[in-house]
Amino acid sequence: MADYNHKHIEPKWQAFWNQNQTFKATVDKSKPKFYSLDMFPYPSGAGLHVGHPLGYIASDIVSRFKRNKGFNVLHPMGFDAFGLPAEQYAIQTGQHPAITTKENIDRYKEQLKNIGFSFDWDKEIQTCDPAYYKWTQWIFLRIFNSWYNKATEKAETIDQLVATFGQSGNTNVNAACDEDTPSFSADEWNAWSEEEQQRMLLKYRLTYLSETSVNWCPELKTVLSNDEVKDGFSERGGHPVVKKKMKQWSMRITAYAQRLLEGLDNLDWSEPLKEMQRNWIGKSIGAELAFPVIGHDLKINVFTTRIDTIFGVTFLSLAPESEMVAELTTEDQKEAVAAYVETAKNRSERDRMSDVKTISGVFTGSYATNPFNGEKIQIWIADYVLAGYGTGAVMAVPCGDQRDYDFAKHFDLPIVPVIEGADISEKADPTKEGVMMNSGFLNGMSCKDAIAKAIEFAEEKKVGKGKINFRIRDAIFARQRYWGEPVPVYFKNDLPYLVDEADLPIILPEIDKYLPTEDGDPPLARAENFNYTPKGETQAYPLEMSTMPGWAGSSWYWYRYMDAKNDTAFVDKDIQEYWGNVDLYIGGSEHATGHLLYSRFWNKILFDLGIVNQQEPFKKLINQGMIQGRSNFVRRLSYRALEDENLTLPQIFVSYGILQKLNNEYSKDKEEGQKYYPTEEFILNEFERILRRRSNEAYDKYTLDVGGKLGGLVSQMHVDVSIVYNDELDMEAFRNWRPDLADAEFITEENGKFTCSWEVEKMSKSKYNVVNPDDIIERYGADTLRLYEMFLGPLEQFKPWNTNGIDGVSKFLKKLWRLFYNQEGEFAVSDEAPSKAELKVLHKTIKKAEEDIERYSFNTSVSSFMICVNELTALNCNNRQVLADLVVLISPYAPHITEELWSLLGNKESIVNTPYPVLNEEFLQEDEHEYPIAFNGKMRVKMSFAVDKPNAEIQAEVLANKDVQKWLEGKTPKKVIVVPKKIVNIVI
Repeated sequence: MADYNHKHIEPKWQAFWNQNQTFKATVDKSKPKFYSLDMFPYPSGAGLHVGHPLGYIASDIVSRFKRNKGFNVLHPMGFDAFGLPAEQYAIQTGQHPAITTKENIDRYKEQLKNIGFSFDWDKEIQTCDPAYYKWTQWIFLRIFNSWYNKATEKAETIDQLVATFGQSGNTNVNAACDEDTPSFSADEWNAWSEEEQQRMLLKYRLTYLSETSVNWCPELKTVLSNDEVKDGFSERGGHPVVKKKMKQWSMRITAYAQRLLEGLDNLDWSEPLKEMQRNWIGKSIGAELAFPVIGHDLKINVFTTRIDTIFGVTFLSLAPESEMVAELTTEDQKEAVAAYVETAKNRSERDRMSDVKTISGVFTGSYATNPFNGEKIQIWIADYVLAGYGTGAVMAVPCGDQRDYDFAKHFDLPIVPVIEGADISEKADPTKEGVMMNSGFLNGMSCKDAIAKAIEFAEEKKVGKGKINFRIRDAIFARQRYWGEPVPVYFKNDLPYLVDEADLPIILPEIDKYLPTEDGDPPLARAENFNYTPKGETQAYPLEMSTMPGWAGSSWYWYRYMDAKNDTAFVDKDIQEYWGNVDLYIGGSEHATGHLLYSRFWNKILFDLGIVNQQEPFKKLINQGMIQGRSNFVRRLSYRALEDENLTLPQIFVSYGILQKLNNEYSKDKEEGQKYYPTEEFILNEFERILRRRSNEAYDKYTLDVGGKLGGLVSQMHVDVSIVYNDELDMEAFRNWRPDLADAEFITEENGKFTCSWEVEKMSKSKYNVVNPDDIIERYGADTLRLYEMFLGPLEQFKPWNTNGIDGVSKFLKKLWRLFYNQEGEFAVSDEAPSKAELKVLHKTIKKAEEDIERYSFNTSVSSFMICVNELTALNCNNRQVLADLVVLISPYAPHITEELWSLLGNKESIVNTPYPVLNEEFLQEDEHEYPIAFNGKMRVKMSFAVDKPNAEIQAEVLANKDVQKWLEGKTPKKVIVVPKKIVNIVI
């Protein structure tokens, strides 16, 4: 028999798919379309480990299944190639980031192709390719030249806004714009210079320049987005991050807050993921109030959802970053305020919001007036107030908010109850039920009525208004880095202007170093002649020196896959109409408030401008779980010198199996008072043997530190899982692993084996538990890897990788292979009609496999394939019809072996486009049913009867059965109850 040889089969079919462009996707309106997408990978230098392909394998299974079901499938792959790691490497080595990135991409592609994915590599894209980022820049031009019309609830071109300004000013314009935008007439607009008009338009554009509080990382010398900062440190490198005011590009995502919220309702995403976006957007319905500052021509605006509690306000709290801090701080408070602000700005917003135990703040020395009752209240600075949420100021109501309550208690500030019956003796009472008290004209009202009445009063007295607020802030759209897309903007008189579309792309220039200049300008300031001369002008103007953020290129990439080689259009309109939105998107939930939100935002702008035909990009989204590492550990003996001698001694390791025995003996000691430990004596004898073999003098001067028994006997260290098989250590490979282990000695078990212990941990290089898919493919094959990753558990769940369990999957594929060969080792399949039993096994599997793929339950499909092959093996099935359908069923999961078997069956075409087997429910009908025979409800006997056998005949045969007669013990049953296809119960 030709043995199953994955090393021969897999490269053969990978070459076949490549040469025949098997997975090439073109528009074919005669077929329904299916767009399957994987989240854009960033190619790191480490390459893939076995956790990375999990989602790719799942999407590949669905893609191949959909092809078998007659769909026209687009399943592309590309690389999110701009990023900090390549830039940091460039800074350290001087090597251009493009070189590192290309090497990493080549490595990724090699690994992906070895796993046998059905990607259309003709459509590959890389965000660092000028042919790609030309269109990212093109999109930027469109966003810059757009504004958000709240009246039509969509983005419109800036030309329409300019025309309106010229005819009627901005009095009747309802737009998303800067808070400080003034009103002006048409005459004023038309009288302004071009420069004045452009400055005003910046207040309306969907992308604009402004002074913004940003996350600045001094070590990385760049701005970071909120999702790139974790607990006050950069996610990349763990460097401190501080808040800093800088002139930055921003995108007005806040204009789309409501639509981004509403759009979630119609998406087939997990509820936890949608809730993450809802919380990030953070819609609040309430009111904005203005508190006049005593002695200043200044008002502090606050947003509140509980205006009904206005009479319970006893102080105001400002964010430490607030621009008003300097003006409000009195002379005697300056030193205390400066110290507090310095400390607070170095804490992340996440820390400040989550740390409810630490209470800190400082009094500014200034006072404000409550606009409802005229009472004088103190103005404080508190780090639990965030500059980026609401107005950066809070009206503190200690009776109803716990943080305000704790703050008031800590600093001995007043607490005024405003809800009848609320108990605030120990903590705040945030209830919205009850009747108002101590609240002037609101007394006696319910909270709901009081809210309406208070808003009415605020608007009538012009001290406030009802308002909807969102937590989400406009997205910072600039990074002070080199390795990113250049922004297609030049500056004239310090105002931004767009480069001409015909001059795209603006290519990333060469520079001598990848660091900011000595003056602190971004790295692009080092470029020579990085200028732009507009058409019709002779003067060159400086180009923008910041680059786009990492999320720019990934916020539209799925459209480019549709038409990757088009150099005249973003995407052909007819092609985009055909492919529409993504039908299945698989990737990590960590992108919920970054990539996934920005992608939806850009998509809605493109939709508003008529460039694409879908409001939402991703119809179905699945978050795959993480494959965790299974770490292995060796135990090293702890021994010490009796005298201070500098002797070179080996490291001695003891097998975990021996230590488990010793542990059992210690446990027995507790139960029986035993003092003799055979395993401990064995270890001591082995220790003596090893050291005496090295040097008698060494043994005389050293002893094992057995104090504390097992805990004091050994120390634990990680060992590379690649030299451990089924928890058994390859001792020679261990000696070769690191120079310091070259003379390691081992105390092995009686069979000569050395076993390791294990734990489930995150897969990382530092824990030596990273499993390279190349090693698995070399040993077992890509099909085994694919099946095993699916077999580990449900796609969405976290699950540990355990190479020990992969043997079962490998044996399954060999068993599948043997179905096609006879005992003489010849390929032999029968053309006879399949038996009823064979058809039943097959169609049971067809039903299960199709249902499982449709609900993305891949692990249960693999189990059903194993059961099917076992049952067909037991039936000695070699029927061509049955086996042909079986390999089609398995082909999405294990494409190489099934292509080979399909070819051996005489098929000339690839299995990829073969119709999926059709389920015939008739073959699943049962001819017989096995009845449990119960006596007074207790099952004693089992008997089988035809499913259509009459109850009377079943009863007669049951009573005549010798085993039933034995249980009756000569008694006559009072009653015999036959429940068809369920049970027979004999009452005695």
